[in-house]
Amino acid sequence: MIPTKVVAFGGGHGLSASLRALRHCVPELDLDITAVVTVGDDGGSSGRLRAERGGLPPGDLRQALVALAGDHPATRRSAGLFQHRFAAVGAGAAATGGAGAADPLAGHAVGNLVLCGLMELLGDPVAALDHAAVMLGAVGRVLPMSRQPVGIEAHVRGADPDRRDEVRVLRGQHQVAVTTGRVESLRLTPAAPAACAEAVAAVYDADWLIFGPGSWYTSVLPHLLVPGLAHAIVSSPARRLVTLNLVAEKETLGLSLADHLATLRRYLSELKVDVVLADSRAVGDPEAVRRAAESLGARLALAPVAVTDGTPRHDPAALGAALVPVLGADR
Repeated sequence: MIPTKVVAFGGGHGLSASLRALRHCVPELDLDITAVVTVGDDGGSSGRLRAERGGLPPGDLRQALVALAGDHPATRRSAGLFQHRFAAVGAGAAATGGAGAADPLAGHAVGNLVLCGLMELLGDPVAALDHAAVMLGAVGRVLPMSRQPVGIEAHVRGADPDRRDEVRVLRGQHQVAVTTGRVESLRLTPAAPAACAEAVAAVYDADWLIFGPGSWYTSVLPHLLVPGLAHAIVSSPARRLVTLNLVAEKETLGLSLADHLATLRRYLSELKVDVVLADSRAVGDPEAVRRAAESLGARLALAPVAVTDGTPRHDPAALGAALVPVLGADR
């Protein structure tokens, strides 16, 4: 059987949920999975390593690798090691409150340090990620959207709660992600970063391209702002699927699910979508979302894909079950 080649775009927890869901499809579908990951993170451990060492921020790349890690006990243990985060100890904890110069390891995930070391050792982030994938027995490939780190900037209305009508420029993924204002426009710096050639090749070779779930402005849309990647996305013969979020995040407060779809067209006007997948309970009245999906050329598929404890998280098993009939449909 020829495997179905799937490319999933995103970053952070949203992409991890998508990748774990795709792994749940494997017993029924033969999938060849590639994750294409944003490289704009400037907060936490990734931000510190990016500022101090240069190179790509490793955190979102690490999360994707761990989501694809193999099931052998040794590789699961390695995945746990990659996720282990150093706590501040001794005088460093008191002096820094958990991270900083007095305890330089505090707050760093082991996997972030490993990826940073591999990138320096091998001189190429793709080679570093491929090597780390072997270490974790990964069942797919992880690629950066660009070999160069990018900045994320947004014009935000009401970023200052005391000046709700004022528009400010917020710089950095973290600042955009936590804003309680309304994002009015988004851009990358540099404005036209070079796309990762291996990611572009994977897009052209794919059967399915999957966008979301995830932070819309800081994890999903940045891929559409990399010219070489955007051209590949609209030119690829692959079908395209968008998985919608369950609730609005800080950066998307005030955006309906239909608005989320509209922003895709706003930043990549040529984008056509085949399927929009939404949680049947989170979507509420589906008509507005159905119309927004149809404006992209897509049909709306509804399924219960959230965890059952009431928290706004996708259940990988449920999301995987919803993806099987979509990805397995005849072309």
